[in-house]
Amino acid sequence: MSELAMDLNMLTEAVGELDEDKVLEMLKEFVESNPTEEEAEKVVNACQQGMAIVGDLFDKGEYFVGDLIFAGELLTSAIDTLKPVIGSGTTEKVGSIVLATVEGDLHDIGKNIFKSMAEAAGFEVYDLGIDQPAAAFVEKIKEVKPQIVGMSGVLTLAIDSMKNIIDELKKEGLKDDVKIIIGGNPVTQEACEHVGADAFTTNAAEGIKICQGWMM
Repeated sequence: MSELAMDLNMLTEAVGELDEDKVLEMLKEFVESNPTEEEAEKVVNACQQGMAIVGDLFDKGEYFVGDLIFAGELLTSAIDTLKPVIGSGTTEKVGSIVLATVEGDLHDIGKNIFKSMAEAAGFEVYDLGIDQPAAAFVEKIKEVKPQIVGMSGVLTLAIDSMKNIIDELKKEGLKDDVKIIIGGNPVTQEACEHVGADAFTTNAAEGIKICQGWMM
């Protein structure tokens, strides 16, 4: 067990350094060692901690948007490699999230990173894509009845779209059944209160923590 624990720090570091070859090689060896599901969960957790390092370095200006995209892809590859040992499909989902970039905004980097991390954390994610109007959210929420709705946007006008979507959910009587988290560069506490969301985040890792807190 101590051997695994030692590897975990190395793995977290390798993810933080975006060392794809090292990460995937370590994960392959791990999968071949016939690990328990519990050990596999610890490894997923180590990968997520690596993603948190990436987020911190991005906040400090040491990593850039390209690095974030790469980190999201790296995490997806990592989870794919681990799928045989994390009992994909058999693990109990912790909850479901309807996610999209809001109308008028075509950015999907933050959304995709959040999606990868949410799936890694055990959420079922229904990703509607980019530039999604209120009607698309309403329809999907009625169909899958998620616990959480995630809205992403990078442009300032995204705030208006978010407000519009949340107003529409209220009209449809759906707002009280879901928690709403908004994310992206322009979101602040003020924006969060203005649009009527339950939480906001500019960091995918932090966003996942908020969502996990709601499922407790």
